[in-house]
Amino acid sequence: MSDVKKLYIKTYGCQMNVYDSERMAEVMGGSGYVTTDSPDDADMILLNTCHIREKAAEKVYSELGRFKPLKAAKPDLKIGVAGCVAQAEGEEIMARQPLVDLVVGPQSYHRLPQLEAKARAGGKALDTDFPEEDKFEKLKDRPKAQRGPTAFLTVQEGCDKFCAFCVVPYTRGAEVSRPVDRILAEARDLVERGVREITLLGQNVNAYHGAGPDGDWTLAQLIWALDKVDGLERIRFTTSHPNDMSDDLIAAHGECSKLMPYLHLPVQSGSNKILKRMNRSHTAESYLKLIERIREARPDILMSGDFIVGFPEETEADFQDTMELIRAVNYGQAFSFKYSTRPGTPAAERAQVDDAEASDRLTRLQALITQQQRAVQDSMVGREVQVLFEKPGRLDGQMVGKSEYLHAVHVADAQAARGDIARVRIVESGPNSLAGVLA
Repeated sequence: MSDVKKLYIKTYGCQMNVYDSERMAEVMGGSGYVTTDSPDDADMILLNTCHIREKAAEKVYSELGRFKPLKAAKPDLKIGVAGCVAQAEGEEIMARQPLVDLVVGPQSYHRLPQLEAKARAGGKALDTDFPEEDKFEKLKDRPKAQRGPTAFLTVQEGCDKFCAFCVVPYTRGAEVSRPVDRILAEARDLVERGVREITLLGQNVNAYHGAGPDGDWTLAQLIWALDKVDGLERIRFTTSHPNDMSDDLIAAHGECSKLMPYLHLPVQSGSNKILKRMNRSHTAESYLKLIERIREARPDILMSGDFIVGFPEETEADFQDTMELIRAVNYGQAFSFKYSTRPGTPAAERAQVDDAEASDRLTRLQALITQQQRAVQDSMVGREVQVLFEKPGRLDGQMVGKSEYLHAVHVADAQAARGDIARVRIVESGPNSLAGVLA
């Protein structure tokens, strides 16, 4: 009889959760687990949750409810909840949903094997501490597997900004940056396993201040060190705060050839009144000046952003300020959401905008963003870009990859292989992707 057990992980939310899920799979690999794409044949199910979106906790409980028949049919099945909802509501999850065997916060998942062992022994396992030990160090001896051409690499966690709408400081804790040598070691390890592009992750990634050989380093210094890693061809980072966009990081966009010309820089609102109420500590004017400086350093850079509409006390005039900022920046991509309350955050206690009005504003904003995004994509037709091919497309002989501007590009040419970086001439612009031919 085989000792191999099957692990099903469902990941919600941000790229950091994707990274965390990969680490959870690897650490459980040391306990005899292999991953499966189906919960039906799993011996352990993990939901890696996100607390950012609306009714996040209720969606988790709804998902857990769907596993009741599985648990009834397979009593040895272990079910766990990880991530930010686990951190925020650990004991309540155990109380509300008895089928849950273990709950683990995002700072403690290196302890999953011990928690799983406790659950296997018939106990309930809960760990939502902010432990002293470095979870990344605990994970460094995990089993290694071949990787695809792109990977995430967490360099910073937590946030000290305390935006009025955000739960991250409460679920991920204070800002912590990983030491430079450990990040470089993980990057080299990823490259040895087939990775050619790394995206550096942090809740506030450009606030990075990890210990280097000569004092704390900035994100720009880290990027220049990664630039020297043989075999690493592309570097990206997300998510950034406008207040931490330092001079050396702006300069790196113009000078470091491996740093891709794409920047996600959330502004959230174009109204100074709302920005102040959000505790964002920047203004629309300072943001626009920052965009100008970034584009001076790298004129072809594609800008991406985040927007919250219907924030408490937002008027139509405030919303129009946001629309004006969007027109001024001309985004190539953006994410936009209707404000929803997060218990425990300052904004949750304020007078809320009428839901129908907020929905109408979101529709108008997304129409403008879509128009800008499509215009940027259409402008790529006839240009040549460098595409890193990641996987086969839906059609025979088709390969799909990303340009340096993070556009998805389809190429119908069997000569392109996974992991190749090739020059592609764009011949067509679709709603969400580009089509091209090898140049």
